[in-house]
Amino acid sequence: MSSPDATAMAVTDGTVVWVGADEPGRALHPDAEIVELDGAFVAPAFVDTHVHTTALGLKLTGLDLSRARSGWECLHLLHEYAAANPTGVIWGHGWDDTGWPDAVPSVRDIDQAAPGRLVYLSRVDSHSAVCSSALLAATPGLGNADGFTHSAVLRTDAHHQVRLAALSALDVSQRDRARRAALDEAARRGIVAVHECAGPYISGKDDLRELLALDHGIDVRAYWGARAESAEEAQALLADTGAHGLAGDLFVDGSIGSRTAWLHDPYTDHPESGCGNGYLDADEVAAHVRACTEARVQAGFHAIGDAALSTVVAGFERVVGELGGPAVAALGHRIEHAEMITPEQAAKLGTWGVIASVQPCFDEAWGGSEGLYARRLGTERALAMNPFSTMAAAGVSLSLSSDAPVTELRPWAAVRAAA
Repeated sequence: MSSPDATAMAVTDGTVVWVGADEPGRALHPDAEIVELDGAFVAPAFVDTHVHTTALGLKLTGLDLSRARSGWECLHLLHEYAAANPTGVIWGHGWDDTGWPDAVPSVRDIDQAAPGRLVYLSRVDSHSAVCSSALLAATPGLGNADGFTHSAVLRTDAHHQVRLAALSALDVSQRDRARRAALDEAARRGIVAVHECAGPYISGKDDLRELLALDHGIDVRAYWGARAESAEEAQALLADTGAHGLAGDLFVDGSIGSRTAWLHDPYTDHPESGCGNGYLDADEVAAHVRACTEARVQAGFHAIGDAALSTVVAGFERVVGELGGPAVAALGHRIEHAEMITPEQAAKLGTWGVIASVQPCFDEAWGGSEGLYARRLGTERALAMNPFSTMAAAGVSLSLSSDAPVTELRPWAAVRAAA
């Protein structure tokens, strides 16, 4: 149904059944109720292709730290919230230490602000967090995890473990209230469907099952970020989780803000961080794409840094060589973020039918010559990020999303930021 010069539309039982000019519309639907829109612009509702529903709802119903302009203010917000909510887990999200005049709160600081409480405070990118000593103690095996430090920011495996521990400690009513708040917010923003990017390191199976069982008007398409080695394993993972695909946050790397995105060259502002973190190699990427393609299941990966993207493209290329481009393209496999993609990589992915789920508001928030990306990577690398026009010209289908709660559900803002 395409009519770029349309001035009228017909709706029957909530479904748009016709689009065109006024006169034929009236003739075809003589008994219809006519609603004059006085020149208003009408567009289809949005689909946000990368969200974390429960985490978004916890931000909306709980402790929103995006207002904090310093570590001290972050602690002040925590103290106020703890006083107003004397029981239960404290889940806070959204602190961004870029430009703070003081340090990120330590475990000791958090314990003083909320004595004895289970406290989880995730950075705005959701790839690192600071926590209370009570939560650290409640997380089994944490001391042996990569990325663990008792007094400072938790990253990589240590962060994944405390996040799951905090989520598991929430009661059912907290999680249910959070999900409903998130989906209500989606509806308020003109979003009728979301793609939930769940996984064993970010939310867990119980969270996904509870979300899919929720009775709400917003449609949820679920992705599970776990790797399959065979077609049989791919089908088993879908059956076990209720997911529609094995994609989304299947992590090849982390984020630039937390210095865990996997780079070819070290971080400019903190060379001690090296080149970030790589979680999968090209063989593992290829095995997953192969398994999913043979099982007719949509596959995908989270890849932000240039080294991560090189790894993903290399993995896809191997499977294309084995199974053929048409077999791979038929599934519409995905890459989340793809922020440091090169023109050559875009050309290959476009040929292979790979979709890029991108977040234009990331670039709006952290891009440019003086933003976070420039601080972390230097101006040259930062300004080359998120080349949406290059990707589109190469045939890569772009799906715009928020990665909420990393950025807000603001679909029109995403459209403007992508322009």
